[in-house]
Amino acid sequence: TEIRRLADTLLRNPATIQIAPVAATTQLIDQSVYFVEKKNKPALLAHLVKETPMFRTIVFTRTKHGADRVVRHLHTRGIKAEAIHGNKTQNARQRALQNFKSSKTPVLVATDIASRGIDVDDVSHVVNYDVTHEPETYVHRIGRTGRAGATGSAISLCDREEMSNFKAIERLIRKTIAVKTDHPTYEPEPIAVQADRRPAAEPRSRHPHPMQKKTPAKDPERHFRGRGALARH
Repeated sequence: TEIRRLADTLLRNPATIQIAPVAATTQLIDQSVYFVEKKNKPALLAHLVKETPMFRTIVFTRTKHGADRVVRHLHTRGIKAEAIHGNKTQNARQRALQNFKSSKTPVLVATDIASRGIDVDDVSHVVNYDVTHEPETYVHRIGRTGRAGATGSAISLCDREEMSNFKAIERLIRKTIAVKTDHPTYEPEPIAVQADRRPAAEPRSRHPHPMQKKTPAKDPERHFRGRGALARH
């Protein structure tokens, strides 16, 4: 490059230090993804925290309110967690970070901006609760684990709306991320039953009008058979 050529004209036998590009991810990090409906993400996260040996985990969310919602859900499942983001006071952020470092709180939920001040060793897992639209941010997120020669795991929870983000991440890192299928059993959503408010039908006269013509009864299956025939063609 032009800068390198200029440096060669000014320096004699300079030492060269090369920094890995942002697209590089260490081989020590086991990367995986769960394709999951958005409504099932809270249940899946709680399942992973309980069933996987996660002793120090950072969960990344897109928004501050999203981070607080994740913490509340984990609390309902009996899982200790704290959030760190810009709406928290400085004392609250420092307290949450100290609890995380001392393993008093095993799960720290953070936004990308607030996580810039996190410097904690021995992070076992990074969970991308929201798949970021910036592939470079993904690389920075998972770089919180697998440090100093230690192994780590990065798990992404990807819903339908985030598929394009996920594909962009794979293109950047030039790697196909392993898909996990060991989902827990998700509870079905309750079905709302609405009262039938249709007006009652007026009683029909037993004696039809003399000028009224009788029409043949409709076949309820005819419409669907016709649609099926069109579909086959």
